[in-house]
Amino acid sequence: MKKNIFKLFKILVSSIIVWFLVHSLYITIDGLSDHGKNADLAVILGNKVNEDGTLSKRLEKRLESGIDLYKKHRIKKILVSGGLGKEGFYEGDKMKEFLVEKGIPDSLIIVDNHGDNTRATVINTLKLKSQLKFNSIIIVSQYFHVTRTKKLFEDQGFENVSSVSPTYFEFRDLYSILREFPAYYTQ
Repeated sequence: MKKNIFKLFKILVSSIIVWFLVHSLYITIDGLSDHGKNADLAVILGNKVNEDGTLSKRLEKRLESGIDLYKKHRIKKILVSGGLGKEGFYEGDKMKEFLVEKGIPDSLIIVDNHGDNTRATVINTLKLKSQLKFNSIIIVSQYFHVTRTKKLFEDQGFENVSSVSPTYFEFRDLYSILREFPAYYTQ
């Protein structure tokens, strides 16, 4: 009996490991794929603002990806979404400030300072749909994050979603990929 239980446990653990590896491979490939689509709106998800008010490198790279989309005429407007970080800055305001400094017209940038997490960003973006009159979006975030973000939009009935990720990688991406596995299935 103990031997059978141990055998079942090994099978279960092996199955979860395979599931994790396949899932991680899928979100990595999906996240790194840019199919060159155009959209009405880029939604750039927030990230850490440093204590001195400068942007983290990860956030800067997301914004540079959004700037690239604008310069290549792939988007019409940009929505920046983030919350109030523990450092005391609203991510959305700092993101807009960066974009304006880089030449993006102020009138084309919409700020969501209540995008405290991915789900909140999705809900807040969709609340603006009739006001902003968008039918398509491009998610801009790190490669490991975009698959879940697209899924959340699709779960809300909005399916014209593509994504772009910066070519910026950090060692902590490994932790983030680990975190995305349960987040994908529980959010």
